[in-house]
Amino acid sequence: MENQNISDIIESYLKQILAESQQVEIRRAEIADQFNVVPSQINYVIKTRFTIQDGYVVESKRGGGGYIRIEKVKLLDNLDFIDSLVSAVGDHITRHDGLAVVRSLFEAGTINRREANIILAAIEKDAVHTGDRQTSERVRAQILVSILNHLRYES
Repeated sequence: MENQNISDIIESYLKQILAESQQVEIRRAEIADQFNVVPSQINYVIKTRFTIQDGYVVESKRGGGGYIRIEKVKLLDNLDFIDSLVSAVGDHITRHDGLAVVRSLFEAGTINRREANIILAAIEKDAVHTGDRQTSERVRAQILVSILNHLRYES
């Protein structure tokens, strides 16, 4: 625990709750108080560690009775999630975010290890290298969107 930063600790706490149930509903200020951090730290953890690419849907409601709901979803059981994942990939994606998409597919059991490795090889820096980072990110996104669209219709 000594080597973990506060973001890792908060992430671990929330994932521990999610291991027991498919969703967690929190109040940002309460969690911030619990970990003795500012509320924006909670926003940071949720924004960076609970992304659609990682298999999480985050919903928030602002105001006095506001909350943040984090839900772990299964990919093929929820076609809206696949659509959201396609939207999240968009027209360009970094190698790091592409890796998160593939990891999410693997952890959900949608693809096996061999398929994950093949996809990773297809979106690797050297495979999509065009000489221009933005063009490479567009090529990577096109590959991932094509794979996701194929998986959407696989049964």
